Amino acid sequence: MDYAIETSSLTKKFGVFTALGNLNLQVQKGEIYGLLGPNGAGKTTTIKILSGLLVPTSGEAYVLENKIHDKRITSSIGYMCLKKQHFMLV
Repeated sequence: MDYAIETSSLTKKFGVFTALGNLNLQVQKGEIYGLLGPNGAGKTTTIKILSGLLVPTSGEAYVLENKIHDKRITSSIGYMCLKKQHFMLV
């Protein structure tokens, strides 16, 4: 199945602090998906990795079937941060 977003064991560490640990996610094309959770749950880190602003420590992530940091992704997504709320359009 083709997914708009797909991650496998996606992890981001800042020193000894794990901001995002082993995220496995599949979002189908055309699906509206929200990331909800308490402060420090990794929501912003996930969005920043998927939009190419952060490099993951380990794991894999694909946006529109392209591995993150592929230049084709940046022309296919939009990212906007408004007062602590982040939006990513794929």
